[in-house]
Amino acid sequence: MSRIAESELIINSRGAVYHINCRPEEIAETIITVGDPDRVAEVSKHFNSIEFKNNHREFVVHTGYVGTKRISCVSTGIGPDNIDIVLNELDALVNIDFETRQIKEKLTALNIIRVGTSGSLQKEIEVDSFVASTHVFGLDNLMNFYLLTNNEEEKQLLQAFNTHTQMHQRISNPYVAGADISLLKNFVQHFHQGITVTCPGFYGPQGRVLRMGLTHPELIDQLTTFSFGQHRITNFEMETSAIYGMGKVLGHHCLSLSAIVANRISKQFSKDGAAAVENLIVKTLETISSI
Repeated sequence: MSRIAESELIINSRGAVYHINCRPEEIAETIITVGDPDRVAEVSKHFNSIEFKNNHREFVVHTGYVGTKRISCVSTGIGPDNIDIVLNELDALVNIDFETRQIKEKLTALNIIRVGTSGSLQKEIEVDSFVASTHVFGLDNLMNFYLLTNNEEEKQLLQAFNTHTQMHQRISNPYVAGADISLLKNFVQHFHQGITVTCPGFYGPQGRVLRMGLTHPELIDQLTTFSFGQHRITNFEMETSAIYGMGKVLGHHCLSLSAIVANRISKQFSKDGAAAVENLIVKTLETISSI
């Protein structure tokens, strides 16, 4: 088995992986990811105890217990490029021997659950409600750098999406990935379920117009009206595609949960987005601590 060079996996002087600044013993096998570094403390305040607190740049990590369940909360910052860093380094912490710099013979599958905010693309999915993403369409191109394979359902979903939007001819090369069913089945009650779209930006890539014109002004209408069998697009945000795509390639169990803070159809924005996120955090911790 080949050795991974120092230039490819950077380990700092204290034996921690570079960006998220964690050693293998400092990370749990159940991980909550959040975009906002300040949100890590909003999650860990519900822990019964905290073992480790690490931070480096926008990456903050708290590891502790909720009851008997060991959980880490990791901030990613915004966007698929940051997820590329975090998912690779989380995987390295459990599946690469830092002494020999070789992939371990026995691999560990992490449970990785995103808890974030999102914009609704259906009028009836109101602000302050929750969405669990069954699938994701990535408009960000990250997984086009990796060898991602799809099952037949995913291939049909992607073909239907490309036919409907024609994005693959104009803007990006969309890709598709699905949630981990064993995690998803625990988030049915009080959750809308549907397809999430991950965008590579907050303004133009999500159809917002300030001072720059858009090359795809019909984006929101096309996403809202997409359907394939019982599938429809419920929301969009900026991280889920990278989490689902990388999780599938690396063999981890991934799920994305969103608090809806904006409805792009009714043009409403939550009056208390922090409360909606807090409610989602509590619901998530209650659920995963019992899995």
